Amino acid sequence: MSQVDLIEDESATASIVQRTPRQIAWTRFKRNKVGVLSAAVAIFFILGAYLAPLITRVMGLSSTKTYPKTLNDYAMPIGHAGGISLSHPLGVEPGAGRDLLSLLLYGSRISFTVAFIVSVASIGLGMLIGITTGYFRGKLDAIVGRFSDFLLSFPGTFMIIALALPLRERVEALGIARDNGARIIVLIFFFVFFGWPGFARLIRSQAFSMRERDFVMAAQALGASSWRIITRELLPNLWPTAIVFLSISLPGYLAAEAVFSFLGVGVQAPASTFGLVLSDAVTYWRDDPAYLIIPSMYLIIIVLSLNLLGDAIRDALDPKAVAG
Repeated sequence: MSQVDLIEDESATASIVQRTPRQIAWTRFKRNKVGVLSAAVAIFFILGAYLAPLITRVMGLSSTKTYPKTLNDYAMPIGHAGGISLSHPLGVEPGAGRDLLSLLLYGSRISFTVAFIVSVASIGLGMLIGITTGYFRGKLDAIVGRFSDFLLSFPGTFMIIALALPLRERVEALGIARDNGARIIVLIFFFVFFGWPGFARLIRSQAFSMRERDFVMAAQALGASSWRIITRELLPNLWPTAIVFLSISLPGYLAAEAVFSFLGVGVQAPASTFGLVLSDAVTYWRDDPAYLIIPSMYLIIIVLSLNLLGDAIRDALDPKAVAG
């Protein structure tokens, strides 16, 4: 081989940059234009929800204040598309005359909070149970497996509707919380109670498979404890699954909270959520269709952006994908 070929080969080798799995996943994600756009949209709405007090203060609006001058004699918004104007970018609420943007900002804050807490709690509980049963197996795996089958066979929606009232009264009797605080606690409890089995079974199957891999068997041969194997060998390989599940479960719980509030099980007035706004909008859909369309599109855009973001994260973390 000539000296020129050696120099070219060395320069080509030097140009190869080793990247970590995290860097590879980030590169894949940045190349996914739909994923980047959906992430920007999701962040925009999440920041809007948690910065609602600041945004409404700057705009001179309030979610509790009424604006009677924006309504006509029939308590309907003056103007087109539900009274949209510079002062009220999304219009006003028929009947009471509250600003719709403020209602949606404060309502989405409650919905996002519930969805985040439930997603993290379900994933944490499912991760703990899934790794434990998948690694140790035996009677514990059989008992937990049958219990999760029992929960998955339950009609969760009907159970939540049927048991929400007595459980809320119990929470209030214990002095833990009252009114909407108790309703939120009960809703979070039910979502987590019925939400962890599916993720636990997924993690259990992966932990069960990894238990027989060479790197785990090597750690066992070197005398590593079960705790070290779980935390140093299994858990790092299961985090991508948890991240993908988190991104997918968030929009599901966000929509679920809206549904149960719509049905009267979740948060109720004077607080505001997507479900309450849509429940009230149904009564005005003939006279003011914008009052139903705008909140519906607001919720659809949020859920869609989170779903697309979840798909993009899943593709970025897929080990079978071609490196970017």
